[in-house]
Amino acid sequence: MALSFCGSDRNNSYSVAEGVLNNGCFVDALNLVPHVFLLFITFPILFIGWGSQSSKVQIHHNTWLHFPGHNLRWILTFTLLFVHVCEIAEGIVSNGHMKTNHLHLFMPALMGFIAATTSVVYYHNIETSNFPKLLLALFIYWVLAFITKTIKLVKYAEFKVGIQHLRFCITALLVVLYGLLMAVEINVIRVRKYVFFANPQKVKPPEDLQDLGVRFLQPFVNLLSKATYWWMNPLIIGAHKRPIELKKIGKLPIAMRALTNYLRLKDAYEEQRAADDPEKAPSIWKSMYRAFGRPILLSSTFRYLADLLGFAGPLCISGIVSRLENKNENETMAIVEDHDKALPFGVYFLSSNELLQNTSVLAVLLFLALVLQRTFLQASYYVTIETGINLRGALLAMIYNKILRLSTSNMSMGEMTLGQINNLVAIETNQLMWFLFLCPNLWAMPVQIIMGVILLYYLLGYSALIGASVIVLLAPVQYFIATKLADTQKSTLDYSTDRLKKTTEILKGIKLLKLYAWEDIFCDSVEETRTKELKSLKTFALYTSMSIFMNAAIPIAAVLATFVAHAYISDTRLSPSEAFASLALFHILVTPLFLLSTVVRFAVKALVSVQKLGEFLQSDEIGDDSWRNGDMSVSLESCRKHPGATKAINRKQPLRYQLDSYEQPARRQLRPTETEDIAVKVTNGSFTWGSNLSTLSDINIRIPTGQLTMIVGQVGCGKSSLLLAMLGEMQTLSGKVHWSNKNRYSVAYATQKSWLLNATVEENITFGSPFNKQRYKAVIDACSLQPDIDLLPFGDQTEIGERGINLSGGQRQRICVARALYQNTNIVFLDDPFSALDIHLSDHLMQEGILKFLQDDKRTVVLVTHKLQYLIHADWIIAMKDGSVLREGTLKDIQNNDVELYEHWKTLMNRQDQELEKDTELDSQTALERKTLRRAFYSREAKNQIDDEDEEEEEEEDEDDTLSLTTSRRSKIPWKVCWRYLSSGGFLLVVMMISSKLLKHSVMVAIDYWLAAWTSSNTTGNPDLNEAHRSFYVPVFSILCGAGIALCLITSLTVELMGLSAATSLHHNLLNKIIHAPLRFFDVTPLGQILNRFSADTNIIDQHIPPTLESLTRSTLLCLSAIGVIAFVTPTFLIALVPLIVAFYFIQKYFRVASKDLQDLDDSTQLPLLCHFSETAEGLTTIRAFRHEARFKQRMLELTDTNNTAYLFLSAANRWLEVRTDYLGAVIVLTAAMASIWGSFHGPQSGLVGLGLTYALTVTNYLNWVVRNLADLEVQMAAVKKVNSFLSTESENYEGCMDVSQVPEDWPQQGEIKIQDLSVRYDPMLKPVLKHVNAYINPGQKVGICGRTGSGKSSLSLAFFNMVDMFEGKIVIDGIDICKLPLQTLRSRLSIILQDPILFSGSIRFNLDPERKCTDEGLWEALEIAQLKNMVKALPGGLDAMVTEGGENFSVGQRQLFCLARAFVRKSSILIMDEATASIDMATENILQKVVMTAFADRTVVTIAHRVHTILTADLVIVMKRGNILEYDKPETLLEQEDGMFASFVKADM
Repeated sequence: MALSFCGSDRNNSYSVAEGVLNNGCFVDALNLVPHVFLLFITFPILFIGWGSQSSKVQIHHNTWLHFPGHNLRWILTFTLLFVHVCEIAEGIVSNGHMKTNHLHLFMPALMGFIAATTSVVYYHNIETSNFPKLLLALFIYWVLAFITKTIKLVKYAEFKVGIQHLRFCITALLVVLYGLLMAVEINVIRVRKYVFFANPQKVKPPEDLQDLGVRFLQPFVNLLSKATYWWMNPLIIGAHKRPIELKKIGKLPIAMRALTNYLRLKDAYEEQRAADDPEKAPSIWKSMYRAFGRPILLSSTFRYLADLLGFAGPLCISGIVSRLENKNENETMAIVEDHDKALPFGVYFLSSNELLQNTSVLAVLLFLALVLQRTFLQASYYVTIETGINLRGALLAMIYNKILRLSTSNMSMGEMTLGQINNLVAIETNQLMWFLFLCPNLWAMPVQIIMGVILLYYLLGYSALIGASVIVLLAPVQYFIATKLADTQKSTLDYSTDRLKKTTEILKGIKLLKLYAWEDIFCDSVEETRTKELKSLKTFALYTSMSIFMNAAIPIAAVLATFVAHAYISDTRLSPSEAFASLALFHILVTPLFLLSTVVRFAVKALVSVQKLGEFLQSDEIGDDSWRNGDMSVSLESCRKHPGATKAINRKQPLRYQLDSYEQPARRQLRPTETEDIAVKVTNGSFTWGSNLSTLSDINIRIPTGQLTMIVGQVGCGKSSLLLAMLGEMQTLSGKVHWSNKNRYSVAYATQKSWLLNATVEENITFGSPFNKQRYKAVIDACSLQPDIDLLPFGDQTEIGERGINLSGGQRQRICVARALYQNTNIVFLDDPFSALDIHLSDHLMQEGILKFLQDDKRTVVLVTHKLQYLIHADWIIAMKDGSVLREGTLKDIQNNDVELYEHWKTLMNRQDQELEKDTELDSQTALERKTLRRAFYSREAKNQIDDEDEEEEEEEDEDDTLSLTTSRRSKIPWKVCWRYLSSGGFLLVVMMISSKLLKHSVMVAIDYWLAAWTSSNTTGNPDLNEAHRSFYVPVFSILCGAGIALCLITSLTVELMGLSAATSLHHNLLNKIIHAPLRFFDVTPLGQILNRFSADTNIIDQHIPPTLESLTRSTLLCLSAIGVIAFVTPTFLIALVPLIVAFYFIQKYFRVASKDLQDLDDSTQLPLLCHFSETAEGLTTIRAFRHEARFKQRMLELTDTNNTAYLFLSAANRWLEVRTDYLGAVIVLTAAMASIWGSFHGPQSGLVGLGLTYALTVTNYLNWVVRNLADLEVQMAAVKKVNSFLSTESENYEGCMDVSQVPEDWPQQGEIKIQDLSVRYDPMLKPVLKHVNAYINPGQKVGICGRTGSGKSSLSLAFFNMVDMFEGKIVIDGIDICKLPLQTLRSRLSIILQDPILFSGSIRFNLDPERKCTDEGLWEALEIAQLKNMVKALPGGLDAMVTEGGENFSVGQRQLFCLARAFVRKSSILIMDEATASIDMATENILQKVVMTAFADRTVVTIAHRVHTILTADLVIVMKRGNILEYDKPETLLEQEDGMFASFVKADM
């Protein structure tokens, strides 16, 4: 057939006799002109522009902007392209009806398509380079196209071509579109004034784009890039080369920042308050709707569009299959015979119905509908997620602002606990965010379900309603299961917190447990809790598998019910087209029904969250800040109590100053007169902590400026409260607090309970003030922090606080005081800064810090203290008693006026004095704290040098290895770990799981295949045949469906059970490994890291991996079976599959790496945010006293934005993936449809085609799940990997080389100890701590060991228990070498009292004797010896009285006595006391000494001494130095050697 533009079947094709415009072919040719014109003009510009610009456009987005009507133009252009496609299709189909080819039917349309595409590319380039003058070309194009199309339309109308013809409709549409585009263009000219106007408008791009820190470009890119997330490509593909870091994701655009959204929400919230009565609480729902309603409406619109387009799938399938059916019946469809009838313009005109009869057209339509549906769906998701994130940011800012204004009494009276605030932040805001994500479903799903049911009814009649009713009736069951799931999860949580508490206790007291050989008893108690937890997990697993089963089984049941009913009710045979269209519809219906239960559950949770939030936002606040402005007398409303009463007076104070002989320093006047400056003045004040009982009453005080004021009084008399009342933290009942002008701006305040930020030491001290090196150094020296800082691994850049290094109480307190000293404020309030410090430090701090540093600056200091000997330094003293002021004045005044009080103070001081003569400590408490720090770090560093291989925490962060290596490591799936996980689940279960999965999917395919065979088998209208047909097909169908349902149940159960058994064995092994690890392991591994394995990682293994695994296998097998079915129906499909598989491989490879990084970023940015909230709530008084609220708010906004950025990128990456996989799925559908249409000339039954297409449709749903689950599984497998890395630790050698039976029952009876040439080290890599020690201890001797810190005393005591590596020499006890004994035996026969007393939660009986070996009489006897009997008797329950965690309900001294009783219960003949008296007051220590002398008279006692005078009465003294024995003799002998080490110790101690 010759190709000619106007066709060659008639001789007058080119004649223009009837007038030029009346020749249809000429009109079509005229239509070509504008298109060609556009291409000629734009191509050169594009090429020139691209040559110079393309490199720059990538980098600078600072020229990007949107011209007016941007989105409208894109939408119109897309519509234009679609109409052009229709025009091309119509032309080609019409052309098929003519004898020869008429190119003019589709050629102009094709050119139009190309021109439209070019126009949009051209526009995009002009826009990004902000050069509007070039838009003129487009304007001319629109005008020309509009004119030519109008001519065509007018001619059609003349020739009576009307609405019934498709081409007329298309032309009319084009005219409208060109007209609209022209209008858009005119609008741009009007706004930008770029052509004929004298002063064109200069427009700058949005300020976010000028700031190159903003990397989140979604709001700024063009519509196409918005819909497909094209702008994410560089980020996601780049992640492969190097990990995504916070720098890479940059800042949030302004519109999404927490501050912007907070202001929006707050305005909406406050508006309501103003309108109605101000008392009523504003509704949070309304505020949320006002602030964020519009995007939600937009998202819902997208959602509706997507849902409606979703129904195009089944309808197109039905169309294609029925066409193919009919084609097989009447192959011979003649070409139009009657073309000689007078056709207008001599060409054929299609009606719109005829176009849709064409199968290829339907396939393309199906493809376009899918692409559009998926794009709309992802857009809807994205909009809700962005809104949800914005809402979360706004809520967090709202909660934070509220926290900063919370009244203090609320916090302390327990109306608002820290836990509640943390829950609000961590749980409630997230619930609301999730609710926003899901809420469009609430109104979209019912519509979807109703539409689906209507369509089903239209296809199948009444039997469809039966199937639908099955689905609807089973939905409540799903809801029931969903609620049950939530409940079981709660109970599981309770058990796991309980288990964690026990585990934490074990890990904290691990040294004691090992020394007493009790680890197995405690291990069992954890296992017991774990069993309960697993039982609850089992219920959880059952319900989960039920919900998965329901999800899989409902569609099968519905299909079964429908088709069987149809076979019996209706007379007509089921055609393949109806069958498969309804099958596809059922697939569509299942999703909303399954999701509905989840959404409803979330909605209920959201209601609860909003209620909690509302209550919180309505709670009390502190009074207004009018007093900040200086000279205002303030009546304050409400305030905050200091948690924890003041500590008892610390009596270890040397009295260096005699009160009588004291003289006031001459440089200050003797007393401030009335006229002199007064910093703070309280008149007739009476303050309360809420509850209207006044805590402080009748307060009249003055704080003189620039002087040192001390507040003294007994515990609980209101000293701290007085400070807080002055700071405005208490509720004022009456009276005034008056600050002099320049003072009340900021007060440096150190609370009694120290409060640290999670930041470096330096940041904690400078606290937002500028860093001044000299001042900083002075402060650190005054607080004697330098030695402590030197011990920290990174000096003062070490992170401290909750997440950082644990400091001791004294160190924390000194840092807080340092913070107060460093601030440059006029007034300093110090609340009992000496309470946790020992004597040397207190003196140093008093002299250097308070007297020198603060007074030299002439700062006003108010000091609350118990240390009366410092009173002589005070310029002004306020003595308090029972909430009111007892005396006020200088010390001289009090000495003269109130002799009684003065004498009372003096006796108190003398008493402190006598005690002190006995015990100025050699190794002060501080030294002890430093020692523990040093031990921790020394060992930690050593560990880091030794084994980096197991610590994958470090390995992950190592960025040094070559890029190629990281790339390969990062994109690999951790198969080895997966295999480990599966193998720990048990071999049988794994085999069962795999086989049942495969079986289930084969059965599912079989069901659908049988349906295809059933519907394709041709039966005529003969009733007998119909009957036979039914009796053959229906039973097999029913049996297959039943088998499918049963298999669904089995598979969902096996996966969950396998997950459970894996979780069980992994936790069990982990616990046993860790509890039996050598002590060294605990020195080196941070406690937090071990606990993480037991909390976060175990939780992931318990609850997250099984469902992910299930989902992954299910979606993978579904995709594979679908591809298998399509390939079976149309083998040609396999050729097209190869490029698709390659594309899919790359998409998933890039996405997995990027997703993992973004997930890590999200996790790591969430933690600081939560910590910041809890920190703020704890340190409220300090922050408010310092007036640093603004800084903290700023920090909170930064942290929120960082976390939101990570989360936004994560969800955008998910959308990126889903759009790509969905488009791939759409291509699969298109290729499958095309292959089956073209193959159908010689081929498969129409039923099989339907089967293939239905399966192709399901692929689109499951492809992205495969990748998402793969990525999730990879992240979750990291938990298994971490647990595994601990499973490879060495255990201690528990066996020994002697059998237990060889050890005498009562060994050791004498208690004779020989130490022969003993050398000890902590680790084969470290230096020995004891070198060739020899000693002999007779049975029953009392031995004292002393030496400086680090001389190896404690190591020796550990050696007796074989806790350290004895690599040379041996210890022989009663003739047996202890290295040969089984550890259990050895350790259970000796007893030890440790330096820090450890008690466990449980009864007193359990603490003394966990093995239950001793009778009650024995226990009472032990308690009596330890002087505890009366105290325990007084407790409710006696021996069964409870001990709280860590023994917090007893004082330190009492705890130490319990440890003594514990050692006595064990009737062993050797007792070792390791610095057991270091943390006890004198009284308790005397008791201990007495007990050792009497109760342990016949036992061997080895005392490691902290204070030398405790071992003066010993039979033998060993003095150690650097791991060697220096002196070894009776104490009397050693004291005679004047220059001996021991003698010098004793001298220093006296």
